[in-house]
Amino acid sequence: MEKNNLKIQVKEQIIKYLNLTTLKPEDIKDEEPLFGEGLGLDSIDSLELIVLLERVYGIKITDPKEGRKILVNINTMVDYIEKHRTL
Repeated sequence: MEKNNLKIQVKEQIIKYLNLTTLKPEDIKDEEPLFGEGLGLDSIDSLELIVLLERVYGIKITDPKEGRKILVNINTMVDYIEKHRTL
């Protein structure tokens, strides 16, 4: 899958999984932090994102430190998905 298409897909899944119904994929910037000042996600959201990665892409994250490196922004998530997806 082309990287830009994967970015759009990930954004759509984030909106769906986290029930961010007021957002559209184009509202989420690729470099915008997902947590804190950026998109404003919290620790519960991070668990939902980990579940999303496992269900949709077959990526199992067990180390919280690894999760923090992956769930920085859309670009870091997509790069990780491209390298580690099993589905």
